[in-house]
Amino acid sequence: MTGFALKDPKRIGVAVLGAGRMAQTHLRTLAGIDAADVIVVADPVAAAAERGREIAHARRASLDPVEAIHDPDVEVVVVVTPTSTHAPLIEEALRAGKAVWTEKPIAQELGDTQRIVELWRETGLPCAVGFMRRHDPGYARAKELIDAGELGRIEQFHAYSRDVNPPPLEFLLHAGGSFLDMSVHDLDLARFLVGEVEEVTAWASTLFDDRFTQANDWDTAAIMLRFRNGAFGVIETARHSTWGYDIRAEVSGSVNKVTVDAGQKTPATVTRGVNLEHDLYGDFFDRFEVAYRRELEAFFEDLVAGRTPLPGPDDALETLRLAVACTRSWRENRPVKLAEVTA
Repeated sequence: MTGFALKDPKRIGVAVLGAGRMAQTHLRTLAGIDAADVIVVADPVAAAAERGREIAHARRASLDPVEAIHDPDVEVVVVVTPTSTHAPLIEEALRAGKAVWTEKPIAQELGDTQRIVELWRETGLPCAVGFMRRHDPGYARAKELIDAGELGRIEQFHAYSRDVNPPPLEFLLHAGGSFLDMSVHDLDLARFLVGEVEEVTAWASTLFDDRFTQANDWDTAAIMLRFRNGAFGVIETARHSTWGYDIRAEVSGSVNKVTVDAGQKTPATVTRGVNLEHDLYGDFFDRFEVAYRRELEAFFEDLVAGRTPLPGPDDALETLRLAVACTRSWRENRPVKLAEVTA
């Protein structure tokens, strides 16, 4: 990393922008990171900002995220605000010489994301994006095995994701579409585990919730992937599940395969006659609790060690290109090559 040096690696000043549900998860994590000193929590809702200050034991609360960015004691900016504000706030922070950790996406538009990538490269400042599954112990272990050649030549990738409850219509109308909002995690996982994608074919439909039709979106989808290395992939997604949060992935190679399936939450199974009972994860906060913690811990570890934090803005751009390609494939009912998707 160039253009960035910590004043004191044992006490890194942090501004957290946003104090909603997701931000509160990150604030609790930051409160447990010794090197992180939360200076200010900024949110336009005063009660939320004050609640965030209490959670992280921050020095103060603010109603103005830009003011928080420019606090002279702040070296790192954590962006957990509504999606439409990510790119402007990231740009403000980078231009102010601050390191950035941001929730995904950087932006819903390729052009806005490309602009941030170019600024990030120009400044040389640390900037990481919150694709938390990369930090989940199961997926991290799968990556280790793949990189070590334990699976042989990678042949197939399969991901299966079902949310418990669909989001409200107000959210759907501004989320950019479910390929960008939901499938993007599986698409990033495909790139992380297998490599870059050459072509996609996506099918999607509304099978159970007419609110998605109102938002010109889908509630159930299937994606076919052709990777540059010759492997093939399938991603299945749905925005409801009556049996709990259901997230699985499998990578098959010429020698071995690796499967990541959290499945059972509590290591206790009840036997009732000839039936077995156990509990499942309730939602993404529940399933990825460790990943949400580890993504921020890893970011601060990288800052202290002088390493480039990952995933970075370039990963966000490439994964967004994949999501845009899927959206285009669905709407135009044809395969779409990634080479067609440019900012």
